[in-house]
Amino acid sequence: MNPLVTPSIGLLFWQVVTFLVVLLLLSKFAWKPIMKALREREENIDAALSMAEKAKLEMQALKADNERLLHEARAERERILKEATDAATHLVENARAKANEEGQRMIEQARVSIVNEKKAALTEVKNLAATLSIDIAEKLIRRELQDAQAQQALVRSYLQETPLS
Repeated sequence: MNPLVTPSIGLLFWQVVTFLVVLLLLSKFAWKPIMKALREREENIDAALSMAEKAKLEMQALKADNERLLHEARAERERILKEATDAATHLVENARAKANEEGQRMIEQARVSIVNEKKAALTEVKNLAATLSIDIAEKLIRRELQDAQAQQALVRSYLQETPLS
């Protein structure tokens, strides 16, 4: 057989001894740092995963807060719009009521003014009619009383009509 294909016992012995020495040296000097590095890497990965989970939870909380704030802002906007609409409606109604009241007051003043003007005009017409009647009566009496007999007859008729008590 070919010595390269079938190992001899001595070679096998020395390979096992060399493997054990290398294994002992690796376990003594290299295995601990490698395991330490692997543990550190595992801890770093766990820490990163927990931080990612915390960040995810914080993002969900922030999203919920943002939605709540948005809802509150919309409600506040609706409230402010309603108050503004109510205030505008109230102002319009007040202005309308004030205008109606002012119109009624002006109409009443106009009525009073018309009544007063009517009374003044009637008084003036009566005074004018009285003055005119007196003027007409004076002219008629002057015509009738041009002679002395007509004057005496008129005085007697007045005295007879006037009751003397």
